[in-house]
Amino acid sequence: MSRIQIKYAYISCLIVTVSSFMFLSPVIVSANTASDSATLNRQVVESASARPAAHPSTTVKVTKRQARIKTKLKKYLHAVTRDKTAAVSFYNLTPVKGSPAAKSAQAAVYQQGKLAVHARGNHVTTSASTYKLYIAAYLMHLKQRHRFTWTKANRAGVTRMIVQSANDYPVSVLQKHGRTRINHWLASQNYYGKAFSTTRATKTTANSLVKVLKDLHTGQGAFTNRRDRKFILKQMGRQVYRRGIPTGAARATKGTTVQDKVGFLADNNGDAGIVTLPNGQRYLLVILTWGRGQHGFSGYPRIARIAEHVQKIVY
Repeated sequence: MSRIQIKYAYISCLIVTVSSFMFLSPVIVSANTASDSATLNRQVVESASARPAAHPSTTVKVTKRQARIKTKLKKYLHAVTRDKTAAVSFYNLTPVKGSPAAKSAQAAVYQQGKLAVHARGNHVTTSASTYKLYIAAYLMHLKQRHRFTWTKANRAGVTRMIVQSANDYPVSVLQKHGRTRINHWLASQNYYGKAFSTTRATKTTANSLVKVLKDLHTGQGAFTNRRDRKFILKQMGRQVYRRGIPTGAARATKGTTVQDKVGFLADNNGDAGIVTLPNGQRYLLVILTWGRGQHGFSGYPRIARIAEHVQKIVY
């Protein structure tokens, strides 16, 4: 017999043997005793349970880390608001997708909202021009109802309202649509619902402004249109009063960017912003201050110090 014939015979024999095993194996399994079957089932279950899963200790470590950060942040915020001349609200956002922060081993610690803390966040105080965030939200609500369009005049008005904090355009919106109607809409969105009045200065809470910023950032409520959000956020990034949160955040981490809206009236200085760190971490921060002999912009160094410490504590 030639080498080729021997090789062919060997392969044929191998095929027959494998085929026979494949044919017979079901019979062999079905012929097992009940005890053998139970053992096999138990082994399958044990094998499945042995597959890799999130280790309980990892979850515990994340929870403990979050608790430590929140405890330290609460302590600090209670200290800076103890004299009842400030209100602060902090809310962490999910890191930028694909960023170093999102890929970090610590990413689970910074799940959106897990580190949210406020001190006197529900205290009602004078909003100054931070109320213009409410006006922007209401206009986007009207746009959803086809009652507002981006005319040249409207685009210019919103730009002035945010970038220079001009009053003419938002006052015209209040006069046209009515303070009571706008208040009702704000309440329907779970924002502070008694913001506007003809007999007193406009009011807000720090927590309410955080809710507006959150909707603006996530595209919820009135802010569902991506292009509209992009336009508003662009103006907030260009606004000219940057001695508060932008200054403090940049001192904490060089290269940090802030899209914010400030407010200043008499002794009231406030800032409400969306902050993004160079590594992709993001958060919302609202700081409202008054008293202490503040006037003009004198409260903004205080706001910057608070923003700097908040960022250093959390990130």
